[in-house]
Order: sequence, then C-alpha cells, then structure tokens
Amino acid sequence: MPTEAKTAARPRHRIKISDVADALGMTKGTVSRALNGYPDIAESTRLKVHRKAEAMGYRPLAQAQGMRTGRTRTLGLVLQTDIPGAERPFLSDFLAGITQAASAENWTLTVATSAGGAAMEQTLERLVHERKSDGFILPRTRVRDGRAELLKRLEVPFVLFGRVADDSGCAWFDILGEEAMAEAVERLRVLGHRRIGFVGGAPEYNFAPLREAGFRRGLEAAGLPLDEALILRGAMLREEGARATRRLLSLEAPPTAIVFAVDLAALGAYDAARDRGLAIGRDLSVISYDGIPEGSWAQPSLTTFGVDSHLAGERLAGLLIRRIRGEAPEELRETAKARLLAGGSDGPPNLTSEDLAARISAALHDPSRPQEGE
Repeated sequence: MPTEAKTAARPRHRIKISDVADALGMTKGTVSRALNGYPDIAESTRLKVHRKAEAMGYRPLAQAQGMRTGRTRTLGLVLQTDIPGAERPFLSDFLAGITQAASAENWTLTVATSAGGAAMEQTLERLVHERKSDGFILPRTRVRDGRAELLKRLEVPFVLFGRVADDSGCAWFDILGEEAMAEAVERLRVLGHRRIGFVGGAPEYNFAPLREAGFRRGLEAAGLPLDEALILRGAMLREEGARATRRLLSLEAPPTAIVFAVDLAALGAYDAARDRGLAIGRDLSVISYDGIPEGSWAQPSLTTFGVDSHLAGERLAGLLIRRIRGEAPEELRETAKARLLAGGSDGPPNLTSEDLAARISAALHDPSRPQEGE
C-alpha cells in the first residue's frame, strides 16, 4: 500500500545583502553603504536600494549591523516630568509621528523621563554612556539649552524641536509661532480692535521671545501703536493667565483684545473676564497658540493656532536619522506654519477701551459681587 512521504517544510531563504546587490547589479559594498546611510552614497541610489530591499523582504540582523556601524539604530527622547501638562495634550500624536518615521527606516525609539535642569542632563549623559540611543530629539527648547550644549560636548547627534539663541552645530524643526502672533494681530485689526494686549510665556523658553517679537511686528505692520504697558510675560498656566488678564484690565485704558502665547494661560482670561462681568468674544477678544483640546471645550471655544504634532514627530525623526548618518546640522533645519483654528473667543469690539474700563469699574464696585481668589 503506497504511503505518502512526509516532508518537513523547507525554511524560507533569508534574503542577504548579496541577494539585493545581485538583483540591482551593484556591488555588495555599495548596497551595504546605501542601507546604512553613508553620506557618500547618492540619495537616488539610497532610495533605489531601500525600495529593492523592501520588495525582496530583506531585513538586517540588528546585532551584526550594530557591530559594523557602531550604531544601535535607536532614537532617544527624554520627556521632562516637572512641568505641569507640558507635553500631555500632544504626546500621543508626537510619539506616533516619531515611531512611524523611525520604523520606515528600520529604527526604533527609546523614551525616558526626567526632571529638568541638572537631572535632565545627567539622564542624557547616562543614556549616552550606556549606548541606549544613537542620537536624541530635544523638545521644548530654552534660549540657552543645557541639553544641546552637553550633547555638543559629547559629540552626540541631536535635533531640536524649537530653536535656541546659539544655533551653531544645531539641527532643528520648529513651528513659526512668531508668524502666528503677527497673524493674530492682523485678524484683530480687521475686526476693528485698536488696543491689543499681549501675554507671553516664560522668557527662559525660546518660543517666548520669538512670539513676542512676532506680536510687535504685527502691531507695526498693522499701523497700531505700541504700548509697553499692554505687554506682560511669564504666563504658562491658567492661573498665571488670569492674573495677567486682571492686570491688563485694571489699566486706565484696558485692551479690548489680548493675544496669548500659550493656550493654558489664555483660558485664565475666561476666569478674569467672568469676575468683571465681561463676555469673552463680545466684550473681550482672545486669540492664543497651541491648539490644546481644552480650548475647544471652553465656552465660547478658543480661537487659537494649532500645531500638527504628528508631522513634527515625523520630521524630527527623519532629521535625526540623517544627522546620525553624517549630514551637517546646518543642512537640517526646517520650519512649518501653525494653522488657525477659529473659535468664538474673538470678534468685533463691543465696547471702546473707555467704556470697557467703566464696565469693569462698575463690576468691581458691585456690593453683590463675590470676592475673587488669586
């Protein structure tokens, strides 16, 4: 009686660099250098090799590749934990953008956390010495950023999400917040506002002076007078924004509109306006920047400028991989624009500055008014 011969499934042949080289008619060395991102290989050749390798199912052996290149093919990101709500609204989109761009190049992402200042620098230095990452993405840049200075000294590649005062040796991707602030002023001018205040962020962060400069340029372009009394700084949180708004509204000639550098601070304007019997969007217009979800939940919704965090993550990952592969940092600098998210917090002025001051004074002297808490 015939019997069926049982044969074991043959293991699938692992595609090697030599197989890709044969298919392309290139040398093994050229294909290897293209796959590992060496700068002496033309971009067109690199893309051609990557496409063929992907189509053939080539996958590098990470251990062997690391031994050849000295790389772990890992990007590093250290999140700061001692800033309330710093990355929370955008973190999932931001990480998704980084990991998708990294995966497309067969790289991975290592995420760590740390407090700021010296603790952050110690964490970065430890990760460098432990060879946990080939380079780092540095979000939320300061005017003088100790992280960037440390990585320069250690000769470790990095890319900034933001800019710094001394950008020598720095690659970066940033959103043009200063252009958004100028656009906010022009939007308010068209609506009819002539006395516009500004509440900036903490001055140690590099975005703060940039956005203030954009506001000032916006006033100049709109032909509106600059009054230094209408410019305040240092508001990053809701309660700080409320305090700044109260100061502006206590002026003899208060602004009929305020531009905020940070959404969380802008939400404080709602609290200060309510205390003074003012309606946001009618009696006091507000425009801000960030696009946090809380802004869309406010009543009325906050007019703000939003950032595509997913795109930012993608671009930063791509720039960092190119930097690790040897491209000069000065060639790796990109910017993008924020997008206006129109809400109900801005509109034509309902009151002149003088009438607004009278309305506020009456509200503050109303004996039935509840006492506000600072």
